[in-house]
Amino acid sequence: PGLGRRFAERKRCADLECSMLMCRGKAMRDFKGPDCRFVNFKKGEAVYVYYKLIGESTELWAGSVGSDFGYFPMDLLEINHNYSNEELELPTDETDFVCF
Repeated sequence: PGLGRRFAERKRCADLECSMLMCRGKAMRDFKGPDCRFVNFKKGEAVYVYYKLIGESTELWAGSVGSDFGYFPMDLLEINHNYSNEELELPTDETDFVCF
């Protein structure tokens, strides 16, 4: 409530710019997002995680599959490699929730 198009007010990242990879995983099943803010993937594809939403939408993470970037439900990912154990808590920005 009151977040507008934002899914959450805060996020966890590996660095201040949220540009470093946090972890990599394998998609456990196909996913097609409800709009352009989500990344679609097929079962077995590698998914790279850049940040994790916290607060209202703790179930959503942001990452990439190939050259596509977007949100996806964290429970669809089987983590197979952690790049960083560092987690910084930062505020989200309106630009975190726009379509590119």
